[in-house]
Amino acid sequence: MDEELLAMLVCPLCKGKLKYDRGARELRCHYDGLAYPVRDGIPVMLPEEARHLDVDEKLPISPGRTGEA
Repeated sequence: MDEELLAMLVCPLCKGKLKYDRGARELRCHYDGLAYPVRDGIPVMLPEEARHLDVDEKLPISPGRTGEA
């Protein structure tokens, strides 16, 4: 995904900053708990196309946490 485009995009619902997940090919809004798909390099910024993030995906990992239980 183009870095300049990513810097301009915001969540269509809350206007908050989005994080790009390259592996999942989606833009995530942790405020609303939604992940917008990126298809063929084009972000689909429609709330009805977004998936809801799981609880674990919503919570940030603290610097001291390794992600293991």
